[in-house]
Amino acid sequence: MGAYIVRRVIAMVLMLIALSMITFLLFNVLPADPARLTCGKACTPAVIAANRHRLGLDDPLYVQYEKFVKGIFVGRTYGSGTATFDCHVPCLGYSFRQGEQVTDLIKAKFPITAQLAAGGFILWLVSGVSIGIIAALKRGKWEDRAIMGAALVGYSFPSFFIGLLLLYFVQIKWHLVSFAGYTSFFDSPSLWFQALILPWIAIAMVQAAFYARLTRNQMLETMGEDYIRTARAKGLKERTVIGRHGLRAGLTPIVTAAGLDLAYVLGGAIITEQVFNLDGLGKLAITSVIDSDLPTITATVLVAATFIIVSNLIVDLLYAIIDPRVRLA
Repeated sequence: MGAYIVRRVIAMVLMLIALSMITFLLFNVLPADPARLTCGKACTPAVIAANRHRLGLDDPLYVQYEKFVKGIFVGRTYGSGTATFDCHVPCLGYSFRQGEQVTDLIKAKFPITAQLAAGGFILWLVSGVSIGIIAALKRGKWEDRAIMGAALVGYSFPSFFIGLLLLYFVQIKWHLVSFAGYTSFFDSPSLWFQALILPWIAIAMVQAAFYARLTRNQMLETMGEDYIRTARAKGLKERTVIGRHGLRAGLTPIVTAAGLDLAYVLGGAIITEQVFNLDGLGKLAITSVIDSDLPTITATVLVAATFIIVSNLIVDLLYAIIDPRVRLA
């Protein structure tokens, strides 16, 4: 187990290094010139040259990448002489379009996205898995057909459409939720909940439909195994047979999907944040693309991809805990 963890951590580090190189190179070979984009109205060749030096764009590409990686661990300094300023650890770049360190921008937006992702994740996982178990236990009955029919319909609708429906009916027409923008939980738990409940539902409905179908299929497969019949023959309670033996054995693909889906949402629920006007990582990414803010685009892509890679590692390590049949060599 220990050797497996070491190998997976080394592989993750190598993937992160390759990811940082590809992301950095990809966005630095684009035809957009950050030095020209940040020169303002008084845009002359001299101003552009000064901006290029201030941004460090006059260095060779490999030197720029070296400074980028160094900045993550020890920080970096932009400019030279008296016209210098520091970018503190961890420095993912400096947004001259917004006049802030990119790390500070991400820190400010991440809590909203994290709360959105965590709430939606809990909602879709609990509801999806529970509904899937019920459908499997009622196989062939009207409950099973109704649940699977509703899951198929729910999975067919995109999240932005569900979000718009929720906004129109729940908030505008029925006035069940009053929304005055995002409010911190510590300022007002009630307003915080009202700001996030509809986005949580919008995210969870599509995902819950998928997890209901996935859980049902896994339960039907595992409940027909010999060890399930043996457990029942021993006189174990049906709840124990279903929860400890049936569901646990079928959790492997569910955990895989859950880990990756949570990472995607953490990387920035772009559509949901736009529909509900939440100022998270998704909205930051869209604003950066519109403004051609290359340092911020690079950093948000790198952060989102890092979530996915780390989630893969965590999911792999959970396999041996969830399913005792898995052996890690």
